[in-house]
Amino acid sequence: MIGKEALMMAGAHKIVRVCAGLKPDERVLIVTDPERYRVASALAAAVRDVGPEPLVVVQKPNEYDGQEPHPLARDLMLSGKIDVMFMPVTRSISHSRAVHEALDEGVRVLSLPKFEEEQLYRGGIHADFDAQKPQCDEMARRFGAARTARLTTPAGTDLSFDLAGRPGNSHPCIAREPGKFTALINIEANVAPIEGTTEGTLIVDGSISNFDIGPISQPIEMKVERGRVVSIRGGSQGHRLRTILEKIGDEGAYDIAQLAVGLNPECTGFNGWFSNEHGVYGSCHIGIGTSENLGGSSRAPVHYDVMMSSPTLTFDGEDVVRDGKVLI
Repeated sequence: MIGKEALMMAGAHKIVRVCAGLKPDERVLIVTDPERYRVASALAAAVRDVGPEPLVVVQKPNEYDGQEPHPLARDLMLSGKIDVMFMPVTRSISHSRAVHEALDEGVRVLSLPKFEEEQLYRGGIHADFDAQKPQCDEMARRFGAARTARLTTPAGTDLSFDLAGRPGNSHPCIAREPGKFTALINIEANVAPIEGTTEGTLIVDGSISNFDIGPISQPIEMKVERGRVVSIRGGSQGHRLRTILEKIGDEGAYDIAQLAVGLNPECTGFNGWFSNEHGVYGSCHIGIGTSENLGGSSRAPVHYDVMMSSPTLTFDGEDVVRDGKVLI
């Protein structure tokens, strides 16, 4: 029987060699925290097997997803001496200004938020990322070409979006070129809707991967007006979300920031694993808070995502996802 360590290393090697396409002469930074250190250690070992000696920075976990990394980590990200950065952290820093600036400087970034050790050998890691990339790229292209979108679900979600002029983003779990970003183990395409335009009702019946809320036990209803969540109702998880956002105390934490489709066929259901839930094949999620790193202009001290099951997503009157089935 193959031991856990060997299984973890196989996944780490896939991330380093296939997802990042790491070269022997490249300079690597790994930003992590004590809770994800074993994942970071596996990645570091896989990097050494290719050739580079990675620099591993261990910081205290942030309080919320979307906050900035430790200032010293930020300095290293922007030092001009990093080619590839892996981020196995408990609270995502993907939507931080530091990461945005690092991407602009040509660093390619692979984000592994709240990545569990098991995810190195179970679930989404088994996807054929190169085979899925064309579909992910095409969905992103369609996001970028659309002027309007509508999202509905059997649970009662009915949202309209203005997308005109906004670029679609493809995150296929592959980042092999300078300035490229991807999150593992999602496989997703997304877009930042025009600020102030999203309207309707959002029923969260899948998961809220942030704030340690997880799979939804009782649907949460969010009312959206002029691109902002104006009310949140629904059970203990809805109460928890309201309480956290009130504590954050920033109006930007209510801004609709992202419309996304999960495209990893190995992610088959909402199971509480952060990145798995973003990638559930044929699901949709709405990002709320910061949108700057997605092509929008919203900036908040947090970015969080709410997931929906069996969605129908329509671009300019044409379905691209119908009842959870991807049509492109």
